[in-house]
Amino acid sequence: METGGGARGEGRPGTEGRGSVGEAMRDGERDGRSGVRSVVRGRAGRGVLRVRRAAARVVAGRSPVSPAAGGRRPGGRRAVRTVVALCVLALLPAAWMRFSADGHLRGTADVERTEVAVVFGAGLWGDEPSPYLARRLDAAVELYRSGRTEVVLVTGDNSREEYDEPEAMRRYLVARGVPDRRIVSDHAGFDTWDSCVRARKIFGVDKAVLISQGFHIHRAVTLCRSAGLQAYGIGVDDRHDASWYAGGAREVLASGKAALDVLLRPDPVFLGDREQGVTRALESAR
Repeated sequence: METGGGARGEGRPGTEGRGSVGEAMRDGERDGRSGVRSVVRGRAGRGVLRVRRAAARVVAGRSPVSPAAGGRRPGGRRAVRTVVALCVLALLPAAWMRFSADGHLRGTADVERTEVAVVFGAGLWGDEPSPYLARRLDAAVELYRSGRTEVVLVTGDNSREEYDEPEAMRRYLVARGVPDRRIVSDHAGFDTWDSCVRARKIFGVDKAVLISQGFHIHRAVTLCRSAGLQAYGIGVDDRHDASWYAGGAREVLASGKAALDVLLRPDPVFLGDREQGVTRALESAR
């Protein structure tokens, strides 16, 4: 039986060949499927690797897009750093002035008695003080009535004949009970630095309480102390409306100029000769 079976196999030419071809085809199919699976696994592996790398960049605080993939991370980083640096530089003067003035701020009820109060101009509405300026003047009236100050120096812009801040401020104070002889006008206080320097050099003020809005008082105190005054500041309360926030934003830019004023110490637009207005006003109080 075995011999006969073996004989049948041997007696069919080509049977071994056909079997070998079939097996080869099956092996090829298996190899093909294995190859496809290898390619798929390889692509999936590379995708997972890319995801892992992107996640690692995010965790490290970097852009998830690599420069090789067409991203612009280096240039974007430089732009962000430049913007941050400019913001820090812009805010440094304002931060310095706030820090410098913090220990010299008072309220109308607790400020020490000071012979001279300085009120900075803040614009006119027609011929009348603006609401912000009126609140500064109201604080000066309160100080005078409580005996905490004797003379009020009003400083503002009178660069045009039709625009006279100090005169409008004087009228406002007189209408509220401050004697005219106790009010001194500085008609060339074109900005805060000019007002401070003129108070010291022209009017001979050594010590003063300064009155302004909260967003401005830090700069005023810092500048006046840099100009040689022993200055304290009162920041009057105000409603935080659009004008208040605009004033606060303006202070960022104004603080940069103020820092230059402190460093360079320029003369005011108008300096002029020494005036005796404050001295005479103090003498009339005695």
